[in-house]
Amino acid sequence: MSDREAAERALLRHLLATIAYRGGKVLRDAPDGFGAVSAGKGTRSAIEILAHVGDLFDWGLALANGEHRWSETRPDDWSAQVDRFHGGLAAVDARLAAPEPLERSARRLLQGPFADALTHVGQLAMLRRLADAPVKGENYYRAEIEAGRVGPDQHPAVYEFD
Repeated sequence: MSDREAAERALLRHLLATIAYRGGKVLRDAPDGFGAVSAGKGTRSAIEILAHVGDLFDWGLALANGEHRWSETRPDDWSAQVDRFHGGLAAVDARLAAPEPLERSARRLLQGPFADALTHVGQLAMLRRLADAPVKGENYYRAEIEAGRVGPDQHPAVYEFD
């Protein structure tokens, strides 16, 4: 693996850890019934958004392996989708950590499924506010985020806003 590819993979792995940190914060302690919350008629509910994020990780993994395969998952229960979120992150992170070459460029993975997932984490944060269960704002620059840490067990916040 070239130095450039190693650096690109390291950056992608950090992005995935960032998604895990921010997403984990939004998903943790979500109120009962949060999966049904939406911004209004014709918009996805929280559980539909979360299922879509899982689909994005499946797609990203397929792309990294040279396949262009998309499938849409019908959401089931909230906790299953939360587990799928972290499982999808772990699968993609493991692929990026493996020595085998990526079949798609890191840039395409970044601009496609990974950036889209980060956008949807922001939507879930907004829905938490609409559900009267906002998460605290945070100086994410100061957060302890590390590549490979993509599960629900994240470092505590370093500096949250009141």
